[in-house]
Amino acid sequence: MERVQRVAVLTSGGDAPGMNAAIRAVVRKGIACGLDMFGVEHGFLGLIKQEVKRMHLGSVADIIHRGGTILKTARCNDMFTPEGVARAAQTLKEISIHALVVIGGDGSYRGSQALHEHGIHVVGVPATIDNDIVGTDRTIGFDTAVNTAVGAISKIRDTASSHERAFLIEVMGRNCGDIALRAGLAIGAESLLIPEVEYDLEDVADKMLRGFKRGKNHSIIIVSEGAGDIWQIADTLRGLTGFDSRVTILGHIQRGGAPSAEDAVLAAAMGSKAVDAVTNNSREQETAISLMVAQDCNDIVLRPLADAFVGERGFDRGLYDLAGDLAI
Repeated sequence: MERVQRVAVLTSGGDAPGMNAAIRAVVRKGIACGLDMFGVEHGFLGLIKQEVKRMHLGSVADIIHRGGTILKTARCNDMFTPEGVARAAQTLKEISIHALVVIGGDGSYRGSQALHEHGIHVVGVPATIDNDIVGTDRTIGFDTAVNTAVGAISKIRDTASSHERAFLIEVMGRNCGDIALRAGLAIGAESLLIPEVEYDLEDVADKMLRGFKRGKNHSIIIVSEGAGDIWQIADTLRGLTGFDSRVTILGHIQRGGAPSAEDAVLAAAMGSKAVDAVTNNSREQETAISLMVAQDCNDIVLRPLADAFVGERGFDRGLYDLAGDLAI
């Protein structure tokens, strides 16, 4: 394998708070290691279109606190086809990019793995608010999204109390209920409806009625977007309880804003580790590397990228049970 000297970084898939902090860490750590650093705009789509630019120290100045991604991001259906992957790999080879750091989620990892099969060094950095990547305890953006949800739900609870209503609040997460679980526990929600645990709406209704009987004048129910149609759930609960139940969908507000301190630190550590992977491991192997950065307890480690596609994401059932115990 050719010695790694020219390294590119891109962000792909949905944006997440902390992506800019990760870009900054990759670029500056790379320059500190004597590498030539490049940025790919608009993710894999930009890679196919050869939207690649040289990155300097000043390119990432004053971005650590900014939400979104300065490199932009886009969905790229072409990366699900052999022809699209081949064009992306050809771009990297034509401009002599030796390694690619991909900041994103599950789909981004799959695109990275496909490029690896064309002989490209790839390192994945997990950045998604959903926290649904197998093999890592945390993903960049998750902590910020939880805090955003907590702030919004707390405001909604004020209105729920003033008008003596039940509010069903949908949070993001795709098929992972971690945002709902942690935000719901943090604000003391009556019920949490998440994809990982089967629920019975009659039980939810009974809990709402018990609260009303003891003098509680409002109810907050958190629904993860992968747990079912929130409008149908609200209609069912209205029929079971007779309560004036309102629906709020937090939506993309959870993906924006400055990263929390936790996410900014995580992004810095993971971005730096990605460069370590490129500079250290690529020199030790005759074939292209395919690695992912992960948080394991309090450690930032490297694992085979293929680990992200094996098994299921761990779910903290103990935390879920605790939320139920405290919301009696």
